[in-house]
Amino acid sequence: MTRSARRTGRTGRMLRTIGLGAAALLTLSACSFAGESGEASGTATVDGDGLSGTVNVFAAASLTESFTALGKTFEDRHPGTKVVFNFGGSDSLAAGITSGAPADVFASASPRTMKVVTDAGAAAGAPAAFVTNRLEIATLPGNPEGIGSLKDLTARDLKVVLCDRTVPCGAAAEKALDAAGLELKPVSYEEDVKSALNKVVLKEADAALVYRTDVRAAGDKVVGVEFPESGRAVNDYPITLLKDAPNSDAAEAFIELVRSPEGLKVLTGAGFGTP
Repeated sequence: MTRSARRTGRTGRMLRTIGLGAAALLTLSACSFAGESGEASGTATVDGDGLSGTVNVFAAASLTESFTALGKTFEDRHPGTKVVFNFGGSDSLAAGITSGAPADVFASASPRTMKVVTDAGAAAGAPAAFVTNRLEIATLPGNPEGIGSLKDLTARDLKVVLCDRTVPCGAAAEKALDAAGLELKPVSYEEDVKSALNKVVLKEADAALVYRTDVRAAGDKVVGVEFPESGRAVNDYPITLLKDAPNSDAAEAFIELVRSPEGLKVLTGAGFGTP
């Protein structure tokens, strides 16, 4: 074989080798891309929309148990997200939002406190009512004082606690007492419904006017006493996306969960009513 022929043969083999190597690289790249696409597609399948990041939710104290459960559901459904709650009196939460506190969602225990946020232009749209709540009398296990009506709370030797008038549970209590034509002088006014309930749990008070959802959440630590005047003081709970929400996409998805049949099931199971 001539030198030229040998050179040509070597060149052909080199080209074939390069061609095979390039093909392998292309195949590897294609597999890698497919794997990445499959992984992204798989994630999208799990969370539905690729949401991530923190969702800051400001919510009325009475929503603590049900929203905590829904937050866990949301995080499980959307890997890469985290729901951080700030529970408290709706008036304090509204004041924080209008003062610039970073938040994505606001769920209030009354339209009045929600109006503080909407009037300040801090809501992204019209708030939607998603549940209702009404009051019960919370008293010690066994109801040792024999409380059976709202009027019984006016007994002079009874230590009764109310929520502050500025928060929804306090406003509802005032409305119920007005409906019954009663005047009540509590031993203290508390900043939110959980604080009022804890006074009874800690045996610092004989009774408190709180939401029935909080009585249910307390389990056997208290006993709830229903009274007809509570029907005159039913609170609607509105929820809204906030205008300057740092994570609006995830916030909207959380609101959708709260308002979904699944969310409503959790909320009604906690004792809330439907609007």
